[in-house]
Amino acid sequence: MGIKRHIPNLITLLNLFSGSLAVIFAVKGNLVLAAIFVAAGIFFDFFDGLAARVLDVKSEVGLQLDSLADVVTSGVVPGIVMYQLLTKALPSDGGLGADWNSSVFDVQLKPFALIGLLIVLASAYRLAKFNVDDRQTDSFIGLPTPANALLILSLPLILTYQPGPFISGLLLNEWFLLILTLVSCYLLNAELPLFALKFSDWSFRENKLRYFFILSCIILIIFLKFIAIPVIILLYVGLSLFSNKAKV
Repeated sequence: MGIKRHIPNLITLLNLFSGSLAVIFAVKGNLVLAAIFVAAGIFFDFFDGLAARVLDVKSEVGLQLDSLADVVTSGVVPGIVMYQLLTKALPSDGGLGADWNSSVFDVQLKPFALIGLLIVLASAYRLAKFNVDDRQTDSFIGLPTPANALLILSLPLILTYQPGPFISGLLLNEWFLLILTLVSCYLLNAELPLFALKFSDWSFRENKLRYFFILSCIILIIFLKFIAIPVIILLYVGLSLFSNKAKV
């Protein structure tokens, strides 16, 4: 096989590199750049699997490496971003927004905001289950971590590029962010069958749900821009539930 067998793993490492850069920017509070590098990581995440299939060089090492990279790009980064959003949303006059200060370690943080890191734990658990679950070859059980990462990373993009009194008030409300965190963690690990955008052929009859979803995504992005991202995730879950009921 030579060099060919290493190509998918090199692409996976580009995913990990992008995620590592995103971690740096997320910690520094530059959530827009964090979102950009997460998007780049997800792009590489899609093409490493595609490359492995096209080159016929699938391996157990590649499978494990892919999940390790996803833990960073689609797990750690959205968790840090949610922590940053909760920190910004919490009031500064005590209560839930009370600070924890340590003069010894020179640390100041809001303990309530640490709830956002539950996304990291839920993502890691979901990826570990995925590696040992043989039911997820042609579909998913639970929301894929890249989809969840896009959902969380869309929030700072909306706040930056499509701000408005209602949207800003909602996305910077600590209770909304708390509920979103818990829903996110649930969806990642729920026994919820979701369709995958994998085409065994290009026929409309066999792929009409996928074609409808892709067309809907294009239309939503054109008209709603970044607000389209959470709408698309909701549409994805809704179409999967509808499809599952139709099969019963």
